[in-house]
Amino acid sequence: MITICQFGAGRIGSIHAANVAAHPDARLRYVVDVNPEAAHKLAQAHGAEVTDLQRGLADPQVDGVIIASSTDTHAELILASARAGKAIFCEKPIHLTIERVDECLREVERSGVLLTVGFNRRFDPNFSALHRGLREGRVGRLEMINITSRDPAPPPIDYITTSGGLFRDMMIHDFDMARWLLGEDPVEVHAMASCLVDPQIGRAGDVDTAMVMLRTESGALCHIDNSRRAVYGYDQRIEVFGSEGMLRVANVKPTTVEWWSADALRVDTPYYSFLERYASAYKIELNHFIDVIGGRAQPAVSGEDGRKALLLADAAVQSFQSRRPVRL
Repeated sequence: MITICQFGAGRIGSIHAANVAAHPDARLRYVVDVNPEAAHKLAQAHGAEVTDLQRGLADPQVDGVIIASSTDTHAELILASARAGKAIFCEKPIHLTIERVDECLREVERSGVLLTVGFNRRFDPNFSALHRGLREGRVGRLEMINITSRDPAPPPIDYITTSGGLFRDMMIHDFDMARWLLGEDPVEVHAMASCLVDPQIGRAGDVDTAMVMLRTESGALCHIDNSRRAVYGYDQRIEVFGSEGMLRVANVKPTTVEWWSADALRVDTPYYSFLERYASAYKIELNHFIDVIGGRAQPAVSGEDGRKALLLADAAVQSFQSRRPVRL
């Protein structure tokens, strides 16, 4: 039985805790959170115990940790967990600066622990199938990728001010997907962005609407568009185009029911929440982490993957601010 200590009892922490509890070979031993009420509620729901950082990491029965707390805590928790010899699953991003990420990765390597980064979209069954088709050569030579990722509504402004901004917080998922699908690292980034959804986001120094172009050394192109507001739901689509055809993943909807009438065709809108849209991805991702701890797999999303996604986010920020493409 693999024993887990989890840091963070918020929305994403609740998902991970439930998936641990549902796994036949794992148990949630500890929950750590700065909010005692949230920690106790989550721990009670899954037969765990509320504790603190030191006690959780000192327990020799703890095999691994899940870091699902706020971004500003990730680096310290990675360092402490690595020094304690625990396998680590950390939600994205590792940190908001490359220097701090590099410090974490050096300690992970020195300690000899395994680190998995939470880019859950790689584990989505639809995107996984698209990736397999791409690697099998179904579209021939890859030429273009289009990635659309739009939230149904902006997050609270206090989240915006601490998140690291749209490029490092939201689009970082898409930068990871781009690298994964392209099969090579982009060498040029060109970003344009505006604040069109919520003026408060602009006053906080961020943007809410963005488009980014990536180019690889081979010439393949990737276009990413993000918005903090899509009135019809959580918009998640990918299209891959090549010399022999196209692969496409459309939005996932609650049902496939179509209502045909004399004047219209009606279908379900996409899921409204990322927690619903990626429920299966989170479960598969957690199962993979348990396999990593059990020695049955190596991390599919490494610390270096987290680092390279942040490098692309940093380049996008630089491009947007300078109004010029950035060469990597």
